[in-house]
Parts: sequence; C-alpha cells; structure tokens
Amino acid sequence: MTTRAITNTTAITMDPARRVIENATILMEADRITAVGPASEISVPIEAERIAGEDMITLPGLIDSHAHAGHGLTRNLGGGDGDAWFQACEDIYTRGSTPGFWQAEARLSGLERLKAGITTCTMLLGGGADHYRTDTTEAGDLHCAATREIGIRTMLAVGLNRRPFPKRYTSLDLARDITLSFEDQMAVCGELAQKHNDLLESRTGICLIMPVYSPAESAQDPDEIRRMCDAAMALREKHGLRFTQDGHRDGSIALAESFGILGPWAYLSHSVDLTAEDMEAAKRSGASIVHNPSAIMSVLGRCPAPELREMGVNVALGSDAAAPDRGYDMFRHMAQCLHYHRRHFRDPEVMMPLDVLEMCTIDAAKAIGLEGELGSLEVGKKADIVMLDRRKPHLYPPMMPLTTVAQFANAADVDTVIVNGEIRMQNRRTALDEGAILDAAAQELQEAVARCDLTHLLAENGAAG
Repeated sequence: MTTRAITNTTAITMDPARRVIENATILMEADRITAVGPASEISVPIEAERIAGEDMITLPGLIDSHAHAGHGLTRNLGGGDGDAWFQACEDIYTRGSTPGFWQAEARLSGLERLKAGITTCTMLLGGGADHYRTDTTEAGDLHCAATREIGIRTMLAVGLNRRPFPKRYTSLDLARDITLSFEDQMAVCGELAQKHNDLLESRTGICLIMPVYSPAESAQDPDEIRRMCDAAMALREKHGLRFTQDGHRDGSIALAESFGILGPWAYLSHSVDLTAEDMEAAKRSGASIVHNPSAIMSVLGRCPAPELREMGVNVALGSDAAAPDRGYDMFRHMAQCLHYHRRHFRDPEVMMPLDVLEMCTIDAAKAIGLEGELGSLEVGKKADIVMLDRRKPHLYPPMMPLTTVAQFANAADVDTVIVNGEIRMQNRRTALDEGAILDAAAQELQEAVARCDLTHLLAENGAAG
C-alpha cells in the first residue's frame, strides 16, 4: 500500500472551515487522504514517497460539471457562423462518426482535462438533445475506456433525444441507416448504467439526461412529454442515477418540477433568465444549478448565480466545452464568472475568489452527490489533488493564494495531478503517448469531415490542406 506525502506546500483545503494552510503537509495512503495540516503537526512516515510542494499551491481536483463529448474534435470547425457549426456537429455525430472518432475524441478531451487539473467531469455523450449517441452502448463504452486510460473520472450523461421520434442515424460502422426510438435509447441508457456506474472506484459514472422543454413546447403535447418524463425517472430510480439537463431558461425549471423530474439528484445547466418561480422550484426541489459563464447561452441570457447561492441553492461551475470559443480551462471559467457578475451588478465585490473555487470543487461535488468523497482536502476523502506551480511572473508575489488561483492562474500552471492516490501527471509529464493522442484526433476529424462533405469549413477557418 503506497504512502505519499506532499510537503511544504500552500494548501487550499476547501474543508468546512475553508482553511488555507501555509507550509502544509498532506498524507495519502493508497487512494485516501490520511492527514492535512501544518507541517509542524504532521509526522511524515519514513517510508512515504515525498512530493515536494515548495512554490506550489495545492488544492482539490477541479470538477467540471457540464461539457460535451464530441466537441473536442469539432470545435475548430467553428468560425463566425454558429448555426453552421451546430449543423456540422449534428452531421458528424449522427451520420459520420465511427468508433475511432469517439475513442480519439474521448482521449483528446481527457488529456486536455488532465493537464488542466480537472479530475472529475460531466460529459454529455453528444452535442445536444438532437443527437445523443445512444443508439448502441459502443460510443459510451469507448468513452469510459478512455477515461480509465487517461486516469481521471467522468460522469457520462447518456440520454434521450428531443421529440418527435423516431430519429435517423447511421450506424457507427457506417454500414446501415438506423431508426431510433425513445424506447431504444432508454434501453441503451440502462445497459450503460449497468456497466459503468461506479465513479469512485472504476472512475466512470452514468447519469441520465433528457431534453429541456419550454412551456410553449409543453403546451403542444403535455401528455406525451409527461409519459417520457415518467419513464426516464423510473429508469433513474432503478439504477440510482443522477439526472442532468442542458439548457434551462425562462420558466423551464418550474415546468420540470411540475413534470416530477427535479430532486436533490438533479443538476441543471445554463439556467439563464430564470423566473422567480424557477428559482423557487430549484430551491424547493434541492436541485443544483450548473452555471456556464463562458457559454453562448450566458451571452444571450444571464444565470443569476449569486442570487441563487444567496437563496441556498447549490451552484456548480461548468465549462460547456469544447466549443469554437472555449476549452476545459476551469481557471478561465472561474475568472470569467467573477467578471460576468461583477459587470452585471457594477460591483467588484459581488463574487469573490472563494465563491468560484467552491463552485468547481466542493459545490460541484455536491451536485454529483459526492461531497462526502470529493471536492476538498480532508481526511478520509479520495486523494484527488492538483498542484499548481506558482513560481511564475503572472503568479507572483507568492501571497493571497485564493486570488492567485481564481484570477491569475491558467491550465498551463498545473504541474501535478493525483487521482485516487495515483500520480497521473508530474512536472507536466504524463505516462500517456500524448503525440499519438493528438495525431489520432487530427486524423479522425479529417476523415469525419470528408465523410460528411464538410471540407469547406476547414478552408473557411484557415485549415485547408
């Protein structure tokens, strides 16, 4: 059983007291943290493997609560035409993707997250509610295998397309057309839940996702939507799954509560331009909100994250990555969150560095139901730990570590990443064949673009070969 010790570090614990400890020691035994505190109070066993923490800020592994599988390969197809990019994603995901595409994308996105200090991430298996890749378990199986290979944790959101059904896909071997029903997708989601739902030990979890419906859409066929909601909740309860949704706004949370799909096991992304009824429904149900301050929806509307937190609603932070204008750098999204709300209120103190750090550590862990296991440096919790090299001009002088992390750091400052007590990156070096991951990603995108006759998008974005 391996014992490791991080010594002489500045530790941002995110524990209940929100301690920041200078000259701290953190002990790990196997996959658990066994001690956190000032070096003067902790004795390091002679057999422990020491990890030097001088000039490092050490914090819990970051948690990204909302992102999209698939987009890691397609984001560079985006230019100024967002509609064209979304259509390209749908074309590739539903009719032009192969097992190689989904494997390469999962490896690429996983590598980017690892090198950005994200140890846990919720990934939607597809670009949105019109093209979740749940016709078979294959894409999900490949994503989960890549997660284990990279060494991080992924909560894979698998689910149900927007009505009306049936939906048309091309099989992943490109050999036949598929007509996909709601019941087909439900069955595949159940299979994936049986195979991969163990986020703590196997590092892959499954949560269920279904489309957000607006009050206007619901009015067209409320009985059918209610039938689908009831079926989804029965599946969620059967397998003990979390539940997430992508794109709440303007009355849709209150509507979701009326359909019986909200509870403390739910976390709802974007959530812009909410009504008072929406906010009360979130509070009443115990659902968490995922704020994506860098996303297009946060340009078109506003998530009232500070107000929700003031009400007692749990709010996590998500990248909504990847996309033509954003990646998995949670440090960027923390800083963006601060500026977003300070500008809205014209108040430089409306949110503070500790607030946004909570939103991508302990509060994000609560959103996925694992605040007792992840999200802080505490005795007994999983040893998911990130170390930032602060000996850089943009992070100096070495003081005010909360401000340093939330307002000045970036993904490239991540030096060491530990997941489940295992060192997955140190000195920014991994045991992965990073070159092969990058080369496969480039090749798979080129082939998908050719299959879908989208080469004009490469030329328009300066990537013509």
